[in-house]
Formats: sequence, C-alpha cells, structure tokens
Amino acid sequence: MCGIVGYIGKRDVAPLLLEGLQRLEYRGYDSAGVVITGPKASGLKMVKAKGRVRDLEAKVPKRFAGTTGIAHTRWATHGAPSDENAHPHLDGGNKVAVVHNGIIDNASELRAKLTAEGIEFRSETDTEVLVHLIARSPAEKLEDKVRQALRLVEGTYGIAVLHADFADRIVVARNGSPVVLGIGEKEMFVASDVAALVTHTRQIVTLDDGEMATLKADDFRTYTTEGTRTTASPTTVEWEAESYDMGGHDTYMHKEISEQPDAVDRVLRGRIDDRFSTVHLGGLNLDAREARAVRRVKILGCGTSYHAGLIGAGLIEELARIPADAEPASEFRYRNAVVDPDTLYVAVSQSGETYDVLAAVQELKRKGARVLGVVNVVGSAIARETDGGVYVHAGPEVCVVSTKCFTNTVVAFALLALHLGRIRDLSVADGRRLIAGLRRLPEQISEILEQEADIKKLAEEFAEAKSMLFIGRVRGYPVALEASLKLKEISYIHAEAYPASELKHGPLALIEPAMPTVAIVPDDDLLDKNRAALEEIKARSGRILAVAHAEQEKADHTIVVPKNEDELDPILMGIPLQLLAYHTALALGRDIDKPRNLAKSVTVE
Repeated sequence: MCGIVGYIGKRDVAPLLLEGLQRLEYRGYDSAGVVITGPKASGLKMVKAKGRVRDLEAKVPKRFAGTTGIAHTRWATHGAPSDENAHPHLDGGNKVAVVHNGIIDNASELRAKLTAEGIEFRSETDTEVLVHLIARSPAEKLEDKVRQALRLVEGTYGIAVLHADFADRIVVARNGSPVVLGIGEKEMFVASDVAALVTHTRQIVTLDDGEMATLKADDFRTYTTEGTRTTASPTTVEWEAESYDMGGHDTYMHKEISEQPDAVDRVLRGRIDDRFSTVHLGGLNLDAREARAVRRVKILGCGTSYHAGLIGAGLIEELARIPADAEPASEFRYRNAVVDPDTLYVAVSQSGETYDVLAAVQELKRKGARVLGVVNVVGSAIARETDGGVYVHAGPEVCVVSTKCFTNTVVAFALLALHLGRIRDLSVADGRRLIAGLRRLPEQISEILEQEADIKKLAEEFAEAKSMLFIGRVRGYPVALEASLKLKEISYIHAEAYPASELKHGPLALIEPAMPTVAIVPDDDLLDKNRAALEEIKARSGRILAVAHAEQEKADHTIVVPKNEDELDPILMGIPLQLLAYHTALALGRDIDKPRNLAKSVTVE
C-alpha cells in the first residue's frame, strides 16, 4: 500500500525519484524518503521526512548528486508516521538500503533474535529486520545476500535494495506486492505502479510472486528466489503519461467523475454484437458449453469492488437466471468455504493487486476452481492468475477513492450477465433492449453531471450533519452501500447503509431532524414500497434526499436521474452520489484525493 520508485542510469537521480514519488503518493502519504549513490559516490546518501512528498522535497539539499537511487512513500503498518519510521531503512554500517511494501509476519520474532545478537534498531518497522538480515549475510553477491534474507522472512513484500559496495545495480524482489520494471535506453526503472514509469518509458516487465530481478544501467535479468533464471519479455503500457495528469481539474476525483461518459463508452466499445443481441467477451476463455454448465456464481471483492460485485450478482441472477452472490474476499479466504466445481468464481479488483482478493484467487486455484477476473490494470497479478476475465478499461484512477472504475466495473458485470443470459434463456428481445440501454449510458451520465451545481448546493446543506443514513431496496441497496462508503471515505462524516425494508427492524430509532437520510428510489416494481419507507421517515421528522426518476413528494430534496432499463438503473443512480460526497468533502475542506488513513491499492492484509 506504499509507493516504490527506483532508477539506475546516467541521469541525475534525485529529481527523477521525487517526480516518481509525486505520481505514487496516492498509494501512501504519511512519510517519504530517498537514498542515492553512484559510481563516483562515497557510500549512500539519504533524506527522509514525515508527511507528504513535498515535505521530503523541501529537505533534499541542493547538492544531492547521484545516478542510482531508490525512494518510497509510506502508508504506515508498523510504527507511527515519523522520520525514523520512514523508508528507506539502512543497516548499522550505512551500507544497505531497503524500501519495502507489504508486511513481514515474523518480524517480531526476527527482531528479538537480531537484538539478542547485538543489532540496534532505529525504527519500529518490520522492514528494518530485512535490512539487517541482508547486511549480515556472508554471501559475496548482493543477489545472494537478498535471497538468503528472504528465505528467513514470512509475509508479503515488494522490495528494492541498494548496497554501497554494489553501486552498479539495484536488486528487487516480489511476493504478494507489485514490482514493475521500466526498460529504458541505457537506463532502468523500478516502481510499484506504472504511474511512476510512463513519463520515461512504456516498456515494462511485471514480476511474478517469487521472482527477483537485477537492474543495471544497460540491462536487467530476472530469476526466482531460488536462483533459477526466468524469461521476461517487456510489454507496452497502453496508458499515456497525460492520463495521470489532473487535466485542468482541481482534484483527481473530480476529473475521474467527469471522465465517466468516455470511460463507459470504452468498456462497451467493440464488445456489442447487434446481430445476435449479445456481447463478445473474448477474454473469458469460457465457451458456451462451459457457460451452460455453471450452476452458481460467487463474486469476491473488497470495499468498492465488493459493492460492484453485489450489483453484478443481481444482474447475473436477473439476466442469466444463475444463482449468484457476492462476498468480501477478506472474509471468504478465512472461512474454509466449500469450493464447488460447478461454481464460477469472479475476482474483482481495480488495481488487480488487492492482496485479500489475490490470496482468495490463489486458494481457489489450488482447489481446482475456475476463476475469472474483473480488473482495470492489464497484466496485473489477478489478471495473470485467473483463467480469464474482463478488463474494465476505466483508464488510470489516481484518487484514493474509486469512482469511474466502480461504474465501469458494474457495466462490465452487465456485459457478463448479458453474455451468460443470451447463452442460456434470455430472449433476443431482452438482449436488444439491454444493448440499447447500455448504449444510452454515456449520454445519460453526462446529463447527470450537468446537475453538479445543484448537487453542490445540497452537499453544502448536508455537510453540517454528523451522521447520515443511506437506504435502498434490492437493486438500490448496493448503491446505498457504495454511496455511504464514498461519503465516509472523503468527508469523514459517519454514514451507514441499510436495506429500506430493514428500517422498521432497528434503524428507525436513529431518525431525527439532525440525521438526514439519502434514499435510492428507482421507478421500478418496488416504487410503492420505497415510497412507504419515505413515509416512515417523514412521520418521525426525518430529512430526506431522494435519488429518483421523478420528484418525490415526501422528500425534502430530489436528485432526478434519467430512466434507463430497470436492470441498469443502479449504474446511473450512483453517479450523483459521487458528486454529493465530493462536494460535501470540499465544503468541509478535506484532502479529497488523499483521505486520512487510506491508500489506493491495498496490498496488505
């Protein structure tokens, strides 16, 4: 959940590393650090700072020259944010430097052993254990020192290592936390995310778990942690460097909300088959006979991806008539679930690197299950580990909270549900109806975005609330869950979501004028039921903001969204609630792109 960037070549390294850290700051931002060396340097030079990358930049001296270096921006797991706990970490002799993403599970045991042997620790981090293990290795080569140290640790890691006695190389390794190599012209890069690389190269190599690499200025080689050479062919990143810029918006979140019409158009492009009223999803690797044999679908994700999975499960049940449900991957992997050979498992992750989801995929594969991936990042770990899947083509998402990727993921599930439905019993007429609805989505999202000024006024009114309730029924409930999550993530207002049908079973006790309710009220066969829930709230003097297809008499305010097909309405009803969360946070002066305590890509447990 932190950002790593490294470089070896002929250029002045410090500006490159600081630029890379700025692009990775959404992955962690409570402290940062940089260490450099070079052929003419005498040892390692390091600067670290608690706070943002700008705080580190202010501490870097003007004379800080080198041609090789590694840097890190941190999201704390072991030890509070501080200069001492910031990465990189050095050994006692100031010869070995390590930056690390992940968690070393047996760090306490190793720390006790090293302390007993006379090693003095400077930080509270688990990473420093690894530094001392590398430094005390008797191996002659840096690669062997790192390999020997890694044999002693348990847990997850993405690491980059510098050694003053081996200034011509950087050694990196991966186990459960992403490491990406950037291949340049007589220069090499390493990062935990391609965002730090695309300014300089679009040729990348993504390491697999259990794989290491040695980077020199003019070449690289990859091998397993056991020392066996591996073959790595560079691939081309599809996203341009400009995709990571703010594009004239004040925040990345605002930019990414505004990009949703184009993003949805991308996920649909080239996939619709009008002749047979279905869609083509070539990456599924699931033929018609195999699809018809599926008896159940289980969707696994975390946070926003889990909420998208809930909507996806509903779509699959409605359109394909296959029993489907969604579950947090973090729970699934620990509950000794029954793995059914007739169940199709679907792993959902924006980054494709979410550790809980990846671990669930690996456990399912070990038990012989068929697993598909629904991910945004091409070539990510989950994309490589699964049997097939659907890329959501949302483009880079830099803000910590997900908006366009959530929307595109739900659209991808609509495509998957339509595909499975047409293979089974969904009629041509229904297929044609849903395809028309999908094609209307980009224009309808644009219509919703045009209401931003009105939504901003509502947000400013509700920003005074200390707590908010979100309700929805059946299709509307996952929308309420996601809207509640968005609000709490970036505004820090307490919010929770309930099925509208559950109000009378407890939550009504909370209703009062000071606690607003946001109600999802689609114009479907449950409209009267949802209106009855509004009656219950108004009878108890509750304030109501409705998201509906027409003005709601019992609501204090209504955000009216365009009507699509009933099955696709949840996609549209979530858009204004993203804007509501955004403008509420803006009214409260929050740091929207980097909310406290959170990071973008959750690669730890």
